[in-house]
Amino acid sequence: MRSVEDLLRELAPQVLTALVRRYGVFDSCEDAVQEALLAAALQWPEGVPDNPRAWLVTVASRKLVDQIRSDAARRRREDLTTPQSELLSTAEAQDDSLELLFHCCHPVLSAPSKIALTLRAFGGLTTAQIAAAFLVPEATMAQRISRAKQSIRGESLAMPEEARDGRLAEVRHVLYLIFNEGYTTTGGSDLTAPELSTEAIRLAQMLHRLVPDDAETAGLLALMLLTDARRPARTGPHGELIPLAEQDRTRWDSALIAEGIELISRTLPRGEVGPYQLQAAIAAVHDEAPDAKSTDWPQVLALYDILAQFGPNPVVALNRAVAVAEVHGPEAALGLLEALARDKRMARHHRLMATRAHLLEMLGRHAESVAAYRDAARHTTSAPERRYLADQAQRVEGVCRESPGGGVIS
Repeated sequence: MRSVEDLLRELAPQVLTALVRRYGVFDSCEDAVQEALLAAALQWPEGVPDNPRAWLVTVASRKLVDQIRSDAARRRREDLTTPQSELLSTAEAQDDSLELLFHCCHPVLSAPSKIALTLRAFGGLTTAQIAAAFLVPEATMAQRISRAKQSIRGESLAMPEEARDGRLAEVRHVLYLIFNEGYTTTGGSDLTAPELSTEAIRLAQMLHRLVPDDAETAGLLALMLLTDARRPARTGPHGELIPLAEQDRTRWDSALIAEGIELISRTLPRGEVGPYQLQAAIAAVHDEAPDAKSTDWPQVLALYDILAQFGPNPVVALNRAVAVAEVHGPEAALGLLEALARDKRMARHHRLMATRAHLLEMLGRHAESVAAYRDAARHTTSAPERRYLADQAQRVEGVCRESPGGGVIS
């Protein structure tokens, strides 16, 4: 049986969509829905109403009416007075959650604003929860959400059919960013923020149900499932980072892997291959290998070669370089990193430096590897990554001491 919390999270976007479609004031409607959800959270544990969605729409509408009544200069009281029968009719209307998700990812908003508004209005997270996940003060996040709501004030949920494909791509990108921040946080003492990656998966599952024939949405969901399956093995008992090659794969979530592989296996044969599907296919190759040595690196490299054709992407190029090192050797990959270092987006990125350190170690250039690991540690804002990279520098430095000539190319 679903918990009250799960039911509220499912109904929240449906109720907000109903109110916005009826009243057309997103910010006020969102506040009213939050109050209704709070009321339900307090009352429903004693008994869920027969029609929970209608209950929420009715209560939220009353909250909105009360809110607007207190500001008579803005709107006359009768403008927002709706008969009970009409409220119930609105509550029983079709689920237009996709339009609401599009609304939260409006082109006029910045990426951080889209993420914050999506998590608040569509994901059901409180402002405090979002602020904690992104390591910013609650007041800062509240201002960000308020500005986002003001930016789309007066914008209709309805949108031209021809604009939907582009907006759907925006929605996918926002969910991808939310997942990535949850899977590896950009700062703080913890490597992951599970509540964010879990929420991204939930929203991607909902989006997939809304657009079941969209191959890239299916690919995005598969990518999330296949990646998140490794989360239990990514950290040690003290929160320390464990790289992919050293993870205990028996701790990976086999159910998530099976679901992800089944989904991407159904999607790829359609022939409409896109970046998310290709990334999911790469994740599947890693997840299907019983150990790191069994990874089919030529297949991984071939998939990255196809992925690179969708346009220049420094992160893809960096990951492809790792695959090149496994297939053609570290020297070939090191040359690729030199080209990446000229890209302003990656020049001082800690992952580029860490990859370079690893390749230099593979080549026996230990002194250079130590310097690169230390440089990478200085540039990351993640405490677990910083500790891991510093430990790697210390480990390779020990090799240098044991082999005096270790830092010289033979």
